[in-house]
Amino acid sequence: MRKTILTTAIGTALLGSFAIGAHASNEPQGMYSADDILDAEVYFAGGSGEEIGDVDDILFDEEMRINAIVIESGSVLGLGGREIVVGTDYFTLETDTEDDGDTEHRIMVEASQEEVEAFPAYDNDWWEQTKANARDAWQTTQEGAESAWQRTREAVNADE
Repeated sequence: MRKTILTTAIGTALLGSFAIGAHASNEPQGMYSADDILDAEVYFAGGSGEEIGDVDDILFDEEMRINAIVIESGSVLGLGGREIVVGTDYFTLETDTEDDGDTEHRIMVEASQEEVEAFPAYDNDWWEQTKANARDAWQTTQEGAESAWQRTREAVNADE
């Protein structure tokens, strides 16, 4: 069996496929299908290695970069069967390739039980607020870029 551990980073997903940077060990797979990651089992990385749930969704930003995953937690560890949002800073992807070529993916969450319990619930309120925040951030960035361009252009014109 060949085992590869990979870690996600913002800017690594392309059009529904995972292109995730190598974190350790053997040669990375190179390209990852979101379909293969959906329903992957999710575990606590440190200590117990206890299962948290399954990957229910993968969330992308405007530039098709992975922003977070949604985990359906089941009813373990007092999480009550809710869907939780886990940002890219908190998880890694482990890929095991068996000798027969079959590949298994697991998500490992680098957080304590208390941190996982505090992760936001994936619901309509979270979704709408997150979309609004992303839109506001984009508009602020765009306005800042336009202002910098305008100031540069004005400075050049003033020198003429």
